[in-house]
Amino acid sequence: MLDASDRATALQSILLSGLPAELRDQLLGQAAIRSSGRGSTVILQDEPAHSIFVVLDGWVKLYRLLQSGTEAVVEIFTKGQSFGEAVAFRGDLYPVTAEAVTDCRLLQIRAASVLEMMKSHPEVFTAILASTFLHLHALVGQIEQLKAQTGAQRVAEFLLDLSPVEDGACAVTLPYDKVLIAGRLGMKPESLSRAFARLRATGVHVQQNRAVIADIARLRAYIEEDRAQAWSRAH
Repeated sequence: MLDASDRATALQSILLSGLPAELRDQLLGQAAIRSSGRGSTVILQDEPAHSIFVVLDGWVKLYRLLQSGTEAVVEIFTKGQSFGEAVAFRGDLYPVTAEAVTDCRLLQIRAASVLEMMKSHPEVFTAILASTFLHLHALVGQIEQLKAQTGAQRVAEFLLDLSPVEDGACAVTLPYDKVLIAGRLGMKPESLSRAFARLRATGVHVQQNRAVIADIARLRAYIEEDRAQAWSRAH
């Protein structure tokens, strides 16, 4: 049985937030809470897609294992975010492996429950489409970052997304290790270190897992400035 806090977190997900209360309650009543320790596997690449997951607490990374044996990080999810909707709906294989980056708790919704509900409630199909569109939009954003931003700008945007304030100064805790941050941003660890060094000029100072931002507006302006100028200055 979900407590009030877990329920509120689950309802942040696009999948559940778009459903009528009756259908939400039905799916939540059939769901299970799953605890995963740091480094444990949640789903495996090429495994039959059996479930949709909502992160209740912690961080989960999705990655593909390449033929070379290296990991290509696709996305990282945290509290209130969901994954696995599209492939579960299609009855397909998971195209990625999901691994707990930290100790985490997940809400596991069986795909069969969702598919059965769709037969008589088309609004479930709409919620699945909304979730799929959101994930696609995020992937397009990642491609745009890789194509149009320097490494330092990508790191700056990552820090800005973690910021708890809209203006002024703040400090943020890096949610996971720097190797994973680099992978998430399409960089090598040494490139991430150089990007942190370049951001000192914008008032950002990183020590271990803590970043101090002197001025949010200044950092935002650095992200949005002309790409050619940023590239020229960074090299």
